Amino acid sequence: MTPANVRIGDETIVIGNGSWGRFRSIVDDAVVLGNHSTMEEVHFAIGRNGRLRIGDYCYFTHAILLCDFDVRIGSYVIMGFNAVIADSDFHPIEPALRVLDALACSPLAGDRARPPIEQLPVVIEDDVWIGPNATILKGVQVGAGAIVEAGAVVTTDVPSRVRVQGNPARIVGVV
Repeated sequence: MTPANVRIGDETIVIGNGSWGRFRSIVDDAVVLGNHSTMEEVHFAIGRNGRLRIGDYCYFTHAILLCDFDVRIGSYVIMGFNAVIADSDFHPIEPALRVLDALACSPLAGDRARPPIEQLPVVIEDDVWIGPNATILKGVQVGAGAIVEAGAVVTTDVPSRVRVQGNPARIVGVV
C-alpha cells in the first residue's frame, strides 16, 4: 500500500510488493514521483525526515533508494538493477558511536536516541544513465547527460556529459 505522503504522477507506475517496506518519513510530500515513469521493484528506504523527488519519464528497475535527508533526481533518468543512491552513511563511522547506534536500533532500545549521522543531499540531473550495481553516495551531484557505468562507486561530483567507472569512479570518456 502506498503511504499517504507519497505523490505519484500521471501515468507513473510503481510495481512491486516490497517497495514501501522501509518507508518511515513523516514529512508532507515525502516522495514525489513525476509523470510517465516506471518504478519496477524499487526499494524506497526513506527515513523519518527524508524527502525524495523523481522527475518525469524515468525508468528504475530493482534500484535501492536510501534517503534520510534529501535526494533529487531529474527527468529521463534510467537506473539499472541493484543500483543504489544513499544520502547518508546510515551509521556512525567511529567504532564507539557504532556500538551506541547498534544499541539504539535494537528492539530493546526503548527511547534511546541514535548518535548524529552525517547526511548530505544527492542530486542527479536530467538524462543520466546509472548502470547495474552502481552506487552514488552522499553529497554527490551527477551532471546532466552523464553515464555512470555498471559497478561504479561515485563519491565525488560527476560533470555533465561524461562517463565514469570504477571504485572510486573516475572519468573515462565524454558523451
